[in-house]
Amino acid sequence: MSLLAGFLLLAACSSPEQQIGVQTQTVDTSVLYTRRRVVLPDLPQRGRILDRRDSVLVATRPQYLLKLPRRPPLDTLALGQLLGWGPRTLQQRITAALPYEEAAAGYPVQLSLTKAEAERVRRHSKEWPALTLTQGRQRAYTTSVGASVLGYMGAEAQAFFSQAKRYRRGRFYQLRNGGIEGYYNGLLSGHRGAQHPLVDAQGQEHGKWAPDTAFQQGQDLHLTLDLPLQAYAEKLLGRRKGYLVAIDPRTGEILSFVSAPVYKTGIITAPDQAAARAKLLYHEDMPLLNRPAMLANPPGSVFKLVNAAVALQLGAISPATSFRCDQSLISCVHRHPPANSLAAGLKYSCNPYFYQVMRNLIDHVPDSLALDSAAAPHARHANLALWRRYARSFGLDSVLGVDIPREAPGFLPTPAYYDKARGTPNWTYRSVYSLSIGQGEINLTGLQMANMVAIVANRGWYYTPHLVRSVGAGGPLPRFTEKHYTLVDSVNFAALVPGMVAVMQRGGTAEAASLADVGITVAGKTGTVENDEGDDHAAFVGFAPADNPRIAVAVYIENGGFGATAAAPCAVLVMEKYLRGSIAPRRKRWEARVQRRAQHGY
Repeated sequence: MSLLAGFLLLAACSSPEQQIGVQTQTVDTSVLYTRRRVVLPDLPQRGRILDRRDSVLVATRPQYLLKLPRRPPLDTLALGQLLGWGPRTLQQRITAALPYEEAAAGYPVQLSLTKAEAERVRRHSKEWPALTLTQGRQRAYTTSVGASVLGYMGAEAQAFFSQAKRYRRGRFYQLRNGGIEGYYNGLLSGHRGAQHPLVDAQGQEHGKWAPDTAFQQGQDLHLTLDLPLQAYAEKLLGRRKGYLVAIDPRTGEILSFVSAPVYKTGIITAPDQAAARAKLLYHEDMPLLNRPAMLANPPGSVFKLVNAAVALQLGAISPATSFRCDQSLISCVHRHPPANSLAAGLKYSCNPYFYQVMRNLIDHVPDSLALDSAAAPHARHANLALWRRYARSFGLDSVLGVDIPREAPGFLPTPAYYDKARGTPNWTYRSVYSLSIGQGEINLTGLQMANMVAIVANRGWYYTPHLVRSVGAGGPLPRFTEKHYTLVDSVNFAALVPGMVAVMQRGGTAEAASLADVGITVAGKTGTVENDEGDDHAAFVGFAPADNPRIAVAVYIENGGFGATAAAPCAVLVMEKYLRGSIAPRRKRWEARVQRRAQHGY
């Protein structure tokens, strides 16, 4: 056979069993081989998910499903006795297994059974020929908290996807949150082994056409989550709309991640929880929306920390800069003494003070161009772009890269944005001053808010926040061990801390939330976010202990009112719980009030 004929024979091979013409030792003969892919029979076991104390949170367990006949009659009393359930339990379980629009239609229904219940059904199968019992394997949750973190397997959530498409249509994408299960699916799943032999017509192997794939069990994931702290934080937010994110600033490990209203794990994939899923989908507060990752809101006065740090770095102010509380510039809701320093401005959260901080930054015109009337607009464009560059180094206006699906980037406005929005490039500071108090066009996610205050705690650097501290026997993903630095010097972050500590002291905006009685110095900043469509939103960021931070917390409660009275209590209770393990007696009544409000959703 000629060399040309050999190439033509090779080109004629087909996939997946592709035949290859291979020349033999003699010139005029050849052998035809077939590419085969032989998948090995062993199935990998899906990895478990454990918390930071190595308690198993999610694992694959046997599942027993009882399928009821499509149509009545069904002796529910006798079936309830067979299963060992009370007279009303069976009907309640059937109702829970049906979505709203099918509740009146009756069956088919699948009910989850325990192993003992399944054994009783098997023993009496001849007496109940209309029942179908199946056994499989499904992910089982050992905890009821952390639903927005743990997520679910996509393969087990098909019933939820179908419901969500019907109920929410365009919002379906927003409501999908596979959490850790989805983000790390490949590592959790492992993969089956496969061989790739070249086989002749007699079935004899002649080498490999590709490297064999080794069998790999699914990897266990050890979370950064502190489960008792997570459960406690969920009690503090409960049915309210909002979020709480707590980070260890030294490592970037997320200790608590709460998206509220909270709901129990397992609802999304449980075969007999269709009614509960429908209730979540219909709920006007959208509990399935993963707020800390996906919802970007104006941060309010907590953003004064970023503006102050950037202004210090660029020389627009110094720690000793004093500004008058000029109410003609912008209203100030706090009655306070003169803000004769940056620390005082933060302590009292003086809006006119930070209005003037930002004005110094944006309106600055170099002396060499001071007499040029056309220079001011160009200077504002350049100054805003510079401010944005420094603010973005905090991880803002971009996806942080947290290990959870569908993280939103937030937003910081550009000069071009204002040119278009204002209809002219000659806009003035007065038309963008809302930036000075974290309002207007600025949007941050909860993860960004928590990371922002972790940066202040670290005096200028951060590790990307993450939820998995080790994969199998290794560590976290490599990108979570890389230290990131902002463009602001550490000395300028240190200048913020005295004012943040003063916020929690007598006369500060959050003096009632102090932990001084238990020897913990908290550094914090309150925020009240104006809302034209209802009550204002409450925000708070802070870290503790102030001199050696071990926890940084961001809290945002939609329609919560003042940050000092709604968000700050939640944050400091979480700090105290984490650092001390318990709440001091003098705050027990306060704790009970917060939890009571969380239960009622206000």
